[in-house]
Amino acid sequence: MESIKGGRVFKYGDNVDTDVIIPARYLNTSDEKELAAHCMEDIDPTFIDNVKEGDIIVADKNFGCGSSREHAPIAIKAAGVSCVIASSFARIFYRNAINIGLPILECEQAAKEIRSGDILDVDFSTGVITDVATGKEYRAQPFPAFIQDIVESGGLIPAIKKNKL
Repeated sequence: MESIKGGRVFKYGDNVDTDVIIPARYLNTSDEKELAAHCMEDIDPTFIDNVKEGDIIVADKNFGCGSSREHAPIAIKAAGVSCVIASSFARIFYRNAINIGLPILECEQAAKEIRSGDILDVDFSTGVITDVATGKEYRAQPFPAFIQDIVESGGLIPAIKKNKL
């Protein structure tokens, strides 16, 4: 998987549920651009106006809890977010993120210490997260190679097609 260099952080707390990641009123579309246009609007109305390609979401515990909608990681990825780092993820969000090719990392210390606006470098092959401003490094458990391949391929279906499984 590729590394991220210079991703700006948008920071959120515990229990960010799928209803605030992409509100239910927008679930009548599967258009990724339309979903992205409403990403995080109920928790952070300025998010979509400020997020840039390569930015990073950092959150505390239980990110992506609530409904099992795959729309949530799709909206995040389509908004340009390159990675989500959290203390922990709701299991269904965790799996949906892998399925659609959204890189995620669990790292409690990083989630606690990294602040909104910080700039991060992330090496997915090693799990090292570096806060560029402070120089502090955090270590997350990297995905095994086969999951890195799924994410790098853009998700489960593209990985299956690529590997002709």
